[in-house]
Amino acid sequence: MKIFSTDQIKKLDLITIEKQKIKSTDLMERAATRLFDAIHDKLQNASIPIHIFCGLGNNGGDGLVLARLLQNHGYSIHTYIVNFSDNRSADFLVNYGRLKEISEQWPIQIKSKDDFPKIPAKDLVIDAIFGIGLNRPPVPWVSELITYINSLKCFTISIDVPSGLYVDVATPTDAKVIGASVVLTFQTPKLVFYLPETGKYIQELEVLDIELDKEEIQKTKGIAHLLGKNEVLALYQPRFKFDHKGNYGHCLLIGGSYGMIGSISLTTEAALRVGSGLVTAYIPGCGYNILQTKVPEAMVITDTDKEKITSLDQAEGYKVVGIGMGMGTHPTTKRAFSQFLKTYQGKLVVDADAINLLAEHKELCAELPKETVLTPHPGELRRLIGEWKDDFEKIALVKAFSKKYNCIVVIKGAHTLTIFKEEVYINTTGNPGMATAGSGDVLTGIITGLIAQNYDPLIAAVFGVYLHGLAGDLGVEKWGYQALLARNLVLNIGPAYLSLFQKT
Repeated sequence: MKIFSTDQIKKLDLITIEKQKIKSTDLMERAATRLFDAIHDKLQNASIPIHIFCGLGNNGGDGLVLARLLQNHGYSIHTYIVNFSDNRSADFLVNYGRLKEISEQWPIQIKSKDDFPKIPAKDLVIDAIFGIGLNRPPVPWVSELITYINSLKCFTISIDVPSGLYVDVATPTDAKVIGASVVLTFQTPKLVFYLPETGKYIQELEVLDIELDKEEIQKTKGIAHLLGKNEVLALYQPRFKFDHKGNYGHCLLIGGSYGMIGSISLTTEAALRVGSGLVTAYIPGCGYNILQTKVPEAMVITDTDKEKITSLDQAEGYKVVGIGMGMGTHPTTKRAFSQFLKTYQGKLVVDADAINLLAEHKELCAELPKETVLTPHPGELRRLIGEWKDDFEKIALVKAFSKKYNCIVVIKGAHTLTIFKEEVYINTTGNPGMATAGSGDVLTGIITGLIAQNYDPLIAAVFGVYLHGLAGDLGVEKWGYQALLARNLVLNIGPAYLSLFQKT
């Protein structure tokens, strides 16, 4: 699913109106009818009072149409006009008039804090104050109204976006934003729904198809791609009856140090579970017995040093390498890593301490093979690209880094972002239970194992992130958030594959 900017959405609206030969009020009626259908399906004529707060633009117009439709179906409706300006959109005025024609009680005007209505916590609130066009702070009393609505603790439905949230730029840290129980958004989600600073305002999301022109959607390049089951399933490479382990590649995983052999063990098993035909682990001598016992299916090569990696000469010849898990940043290890980058020409996945070494010695980034996959957590990312003011600047910095070094960056988080140059892919699987030691090591094994099977590095990153999150989602069903361990993710890679083919 494509994600569009505000300008792109407005253009899609205009083209739809032109090609379908309808009025803008007709499109608003259609959108509000989809809203009504979604809400009516949940309420089923329940007697709960509904309070609709309407702004003065087209989002408010959607709210007015919705109020009329709900009222026509017998719901108890209280409509409020958040009257913060003398300007009103034309479609708002049309639907304001239509609502007044059928209402025994006209919408209530809110012009200051003194007009805030008293609403019991058991009532339903619908937020239609601001839509996607908001790009500056509202007048102070409207910010107070947003704070007041949040304080009511009512179940709150926001239309298209939570009021107060900016769509195309960072929302100010001191902004007041509706904390929506549900957002009913039109046609496609918005990027801000998936970013750490702004996704917190949304508990649930439902996308409503308002039949914008499909041809224009198809040819419009979005600002990001949202990846769900259907999109990811198309990336899967099937297996055939006469295939053997040689068809599925051989990857080398480099990592571990004294006291940190668990990380490379998780990575190694994950690479095997995801389907790599052969996996070899290169580790310090202290980990030999541990890894041979923990992952008997893997082959093991040990460094001459018992406690750390000191040489990577044996990495030559492998077409796919994953490096960094528990490796440490000892000067001797750094020298070995630097020499490895200067000579290695295969496909590479870089994680953990290998990322930290790149951050400490930026000149090494220029040695990365093309389309190297880097998998930093937020702290490692800061060390690699520097501080950012907000999520939008973070994405811009990562894009610049990706273009400069021709690499793929996986930004791990609640909605992991995979960025390659100007392309942004947003993951839809995963949960807070995965915030546990070793989770990232498993991801590195999954991505490396997929590349070994001849997946393109970008596809391996996107597909691997989805499988990793899906394994976590299956894991919490059994272990819950707090008890989920990285090893449970490894065990759920198989069930994650199987669930891709299960009908929902």
